Amino acid sequence: MSFVLSTLPQTWPWLILMAALAAGWSAQRGLAFALLAAFGGVALALGFLKPLALAALTAGLLFAAVLPRTRGSARLPGHAALILWALALGAHLLPGVHNLLILDQVQAGPASAPYSLHLNLDKPLVFFTLLLAWPALLQRNAPAGRPAWLAGLLLLAALLPLALLTGALRLEPGLPDWTLLWMASNLLLTCLAEEAFFRGYLQQGLSRRYGPAAGLAAASLLFGLAHIGAGPAVAGFAALLGLACGLGYWGTGRFQVPVLMHFAFNLTHLLLFTYPGPA
Repeated sequence: MSFVLSTLPQTWPWLILMAALAAGWSAQRGLAFALLAAFGGVALALGFLKPLALAALTAGLLFAAVLPRTRGSARLPGHAALILWALALGAHLLPGVHNLLILDQVQAGPASAPYSLHLNLDKPLVFFTLLLAWPALLQRNAPAGRPAWLAGLLLLAALLPLALLTGALRLEPGLPDWTLLWMASNLLLTCLAEEAFFRGYLQQGLSRRYGPAAGLAAASLLFGLAHIGAGPAVAGFAALLGLACGLGYWGTGRFQVPVLMHFAFNLTHLLLFTYPGPA
């Protein structure tokens, strides 16, 4: 808690963004977008957003709001543009956006590799974009049932022991002084946005068109490919994590489930193993 308090002079604008994300996740759309607008104004005033970047983000949200009303031949290119926009935000490709570096080459423990953490303001916009573009995002789907949900949980539970056996991680229990800030950032700025895109949008949309098995497989593989920059091994583990979260989503029909599964995996990794990997 002392670390969180000591960083408040730098991080307080992100409390507004996190409140907006929490409101959106709770289906309080009006409050969510009011808070998002307030954050945008603060970020512009403090220099975290340049005017052109704010204009581009606003245009992206307006485009997302119009997309559900498109019909016929315009629908496919519209969703293709939406996917490219979401990927650009997730990869931090939009110029004029300055994410806050809050942890710079710190170690979670003596055996862990150096780690840096940015409080992002571009990736979380994926969630708000999909909240507008994909009205079914937060809706409950028909659940596949307990076998799928349990299979997802078992796969999730096996991933970190598998990483330990292969030497990708080592045991290193600990509680870094920045854990609370990391938890808020990971849940709301990372997991919520990633699960909205890969599970709530891609898996759900592909499942409706091609069936649940195809949607689950495609979203899981694409989630792995999104992590290929960290190496093939990380991409493989990410694909398995995507499969576990996708099974949880398919089995329960609830969007909250893959978000919380993803976050639980990341938190367990931080608290019990070398993070993000061994030094």
